[in-house]
Amino acid sequence: MVDNSAALIARIEQLKREKGAVILAHYYTPAEVQQVADFLGDSLALSVKARDIEAPVILFAGVNFMAETAKVLSPDKRVLIPVPEAGCSLAESCPAEAFAAFKAKYPDHKVVSYVNTTVGVKALTDICCTSSNALQVVESIPREQPIIFAPDRNLGSHIARLTGRDNIVLWDGACLVHEEFSLPKILQLKEQYPEAKVVVHPECPREIVDVADYAGSTAGILKYCGECPSREFIVVTEAGILAEMRKRYPQKHFIPAPPKGSDGCNECRDMKLITLESIVRCLENESPEVTMDEQVRLAAERSILNMVAVKG
Repeated sequence: MVDNSAALIARIEQLKREKGAVILAHYYTPAEVQQVADFLGDSLALSVKARDIEAPVILFAGVNFMAETAKVLSPDKRVLIPVPEAGCSLAESCPAEAFAAFKAKYPDHKVVSYVNTTVGVKALTDICCTSSNALQVVESIPREQPIIFAPDRNLGSHIARLTGRDNIVLWDGACLVHEEFSLPKILQLKEQYPEAKVVVHPECPREIVDVADYAGSTAGILKYCGECPSREFIVVTEAGILAEMRKRYPQKHFIPAPPKGSDGCNECRDMKLITLESIVRCLENESPEVTMDEQVRLAAERSILNMVAVKG
């Protein structure tokens, strides 16, 4: 097979100039996609970047809920998504209609939703959170106020443990990638690399989080690996982050934690659907474009702005 990456990258750069477009890419996309990004980051940080930059066209190299969030915060910009069928198992585990019925059972509860949700669920939410600020968001709510936390049961139960609150009702959703890490294999890696620090995303089940030296968001994990004096890390999150880790800290060794079923890395198949070819097609056609009902957008925006208003 002929590697035409250089030609595709050159074409993307040409199209960005012609269209006035900026490319945002999530850490979990393939390394070659990260290479053409103007901004690389996690989902909410990229959506805020989309809002703040001067560009008429935003191409979001990520799964569909991420592009939706960018559109929520940038209604006057054209937001393109190269692979609209690239979904998120966590977001898909919480359909808006089913969540509305669930919410109706708890009329006195405040709804806190992780940003890894569809725009329809965000519109049903009082305040959004990220994995990095979920603790801060929950603690901003009076302790006597009962809460619905959606959609991630692992992140929600982690926050409930940290806060000691027993009035948090969890929606039963999860990220399939983070659910599939193998505790026995992680423990084997710890024996093989006794000096390595274990860094874990809190979307993982409790037994995985409990063996972590650090549990936090993607951005938090990156920061920890830079500040920690250790030179070895066992990385228990989606393997796409390894490209940025090795770029930032070439002197350090990063070991991907394996899934339960087979050897190798634990990857989000949907993120890997995004290719240089799909980005070229999307820019050439200026399509597919993210659109949504304005009332839903406004309700979703309110839940995000409520999160932004939380002060540390």
